[in-house]
Amino acid sequence: WVALKAFSLAKSLSTGNSKSFFVQ
Repeated sequence: WVALKAFSLAKSLSTGNSKSFFVQ
């Protein structure tokens, strides 16, 4: 889950949407 979480975090930062990270 670490890799998935890290990927989601990076994606969230790229899109600038923190909510997406928390949702996923």
